Amino acid sequence: MFSIYNRRRFINKFNLLIASLSMLLGLLALGWILFTLLDYGLHGVSINMFTKSTPPPGSVGGLQNAIVGSLLMSIVGTMIGTPIGILAGTYLAEFGQRGWLAPATRFINDILLSAPSIVIGLFVYAAYVATAHHFSGWAGSLALALLVIPVVVRTTENMLNLVPNTLREAAAALGSPQWKIVTMVTWRASKAGMLTGILLAVARISGETAPLLFTALNNQFWSTNMNAPIANLPVVIFQMAMSPYDDWHDLAWAGALLITLTVLGLSILARVLFKQEKSSH
Repeated sequence: MFSIYNRRRFINKFNLLIASLSMLLGLLALGWILFTLLDYGLHGVSINMFTKSTPPPGSVGGLQNAIVGSLLMSIVGTMIGTPIGILAGTYLAEFGQRGWLAPATRFINDILLSAPSIVIGLFVYAAYVATAHHFSGWAGSLALALLVIPVVVRTTENMLNLVPNTLREAAAALGSPQWKIVTMVTWRASKAGMLTGILLAVARISGETAPLLFTALNNQFWSTNMNAPIANLPVVIFQMAMSPYDDWHDLAWAGALLITLTVLGLSILARVLFKQEKSSH
């Protein structure tokens, strides 16, 4: 008995050591990435980065047009994808207990959730860009919306499932119709968690490059015309990083740092909101 006890203690300590070393390795890799971004990215950060458009090689410029283009497409994509995702997630949680439609929807949503973003970009290119015969910000927004939808659907369904059924039963006992129970009880009880899903979706689309290469392409000049090619940070970073010009490399590192800090901030905010949502339930 004593030997079995010692063997179990050894296995437990060994597995704990391996898990701790793995966690430490992951933290070191993350710290290395953040340190590299800060080391190289801060060289390109200046007031010109936010006030000037992308320059030709050897000229002074910034990323203003790319920042504005990314904000426009992210906002439009979020506005398109969020209502669809919330309504679909609500159906799955509140009305999809029976029948084949809800399981099929969950299966398709899981596929979209794990699908490579380049596949989404190719789909929008074939369905929209090739038909319209030009790249545009609207096509980029549509591609980003298709990436937003599965994240919001999954989070909305999970958050609504956390709402106790007693709240629904109490509202039904007072004579409330189903639509009012959903909008005034379950949505209100899980609003922080649903907002978490939206923030996670925005964090995901903030750095997507592949779908924008096939849809919005790029524009070196200032433009807010969503019906034409428009600049965006991921594609500008990609093109500048692949160039042989040192000044473009500095701007690419600065843009990568900006996107990383934005995604990091959104992820932290989402975790804070999710923690509040779990504590409230």
